[in-house]
Amino acid sequence: MRLLITGYSGFVGSHFLNSLDSLENVNLLGRSNPTVCNKYLKANIDATTDYTKVIDQVDVVIHIAARVHVMNDAAADPLEAFREVNTLGTLNLAKQAVKAGVKRFIFVSSIKVNGESTSVSKPFCVSDKPKPEDPYGVSKAEAEMQLMALGKETDMEIVIIRPPLVYGEGVKANFASLMKLVGKGLPLPFRSICNNERSLVSVYNLVDLIKVCIDHPKAANQVFLASDDHDLSTAEMVALMAKVQGKPNLALPVPVWCFKLTGKVLGKQDVIDKLTGSLQLDITHTKNTLNWSPPYSVEHGFTHAAKK
Repeated sequence: MRLLITGYSGFVGSHFLNSLDSLENVNLLGRSNPTVCNKYLKANIDATTDYTKVIDQVDVVIHIAARVHVMNDAAADPLEAFREVNTLGTLNLAKQAVKAGVKRFIFVSSIKVNGESTSVSKPFCVSDKPKPEDPYGVSKAEAEMQLMALGKETDMEIVIIRPPLVYGEGVKANFASLMKLVGKGLPLPFRSICNNERSLVSVYNLVDLIKVCIDHPKAANQVFLASDDHDLSTAEMVALMAKVQGKPNLALPVPVWCFKLTGKVLGKQDVIDKLTGSLQLDITHTKNTLNWSPPYSVEHGFTHAAKK
């Protein structure tokens, strides 16, 4: 079985690539030249790129590449910038995959297709109607819809995976910043943020799920939510970050209303909502359909994420 992996140099893609026993039957598509594979294409994911060089004789496409959230996005029209890669680029790749006779197309999407937050004990389910709230989520939702339509019109099987925040060794952005802050052993004001629940997925569990979806017969034309199946409050997350780094948990009990007031005053309500709010996923459908459970614990993922 020959695979085509897009986004192989990114966080998830590089972990997936490193997990493979052999690269003999692997083609790569990305924005850098790999040193581990002879058959690759250095190219952008967009509406016009020709992928013939790497898609010929491929059985399964694992499409991980995406335009992700950009801080201080300078694009004149952020939604169109996201659509160019995540929607139009994905559909262009998928249509060429159909012509090349690809059997299965695995699309790593995002839980942002469902929305930005949930009420405690009311997690997102795979059957929920998509409600994306930002340009990135909209572009992923549109790609999913068009992929599923393409799957119905052709013989190519579509598999969609929606992960929440992905973490592990090499993670960046807010998770890495918080891990580094906790690692300094300083008192932090998070002990009272204990009534929210957030689903995360370690890159090791996500990679394992992608591998299962490569040839599982029941994965065809399905959408799967992905998580560690172990939700954490912000206070629990900080405590675990301290534990895996061998630091005392010096979190202070600052009331949640103080965070919300500060966010309102500073115009950072969206940041505070993510810190104090909930975002949970129900992965029952994933587990039952694929007979799969996350093989790695949350502590395993946090331990690896703490590596320098």
